[in-house]
Amino acid sequence: MTDPVADVERAMIAIRRSQQRRALTRMARERGQGAPDPVIELLDVVEELADRGEPATVTSLASALGVDQPRASRLVARAVDQGDLHRCADQADGRRAVLALTDSGRSRLDTLHTFRRTVFAEAMSPWPSEDRAAFARLLTSFVSNYDALGR
Repeated sequence: MTDPVADVERAMIAIRRSQQRRALTRMARERGQGAPDPVIELLDVVEELADRGEPATVTSLASALGVDQPRASRLVARAVDQGDLHRCADQADGRRAVLALTDSGRSRLDTLHTFRRTVFAEAMSPWPSEDRAAFARLLTSFVSNYDALGR
């Protein structure tokens, strides 16, 4: 009998290594999806913050991405220049700007979501629908609990 916690540890390390190797990026290139640029990760965070009802600022983006503020500022400037984000005045604090997705940014994210979901669906395709639903529920719960430990 195996230890479930040890099994989860091994699986999480395998996922981390896959992410370090940029496996999804490689698959995107191989499947003609192009390579996501660093701005796409920024857009992912802006979307996540918006979903939680939190303002996306350079400071919050730097923290979420684990980069310093100058790097986050450069990524934001690039996303604004590309037309993926726009700056809005913060109604609570006029000294800072809140960032929001543009239609172009939303479209890029929608394309990325479709690609990633296709890959994940392929990985789970041999599973019965009940297993897919249980995995989604358990993984979501695990991530939520794991995130709470770091706060």
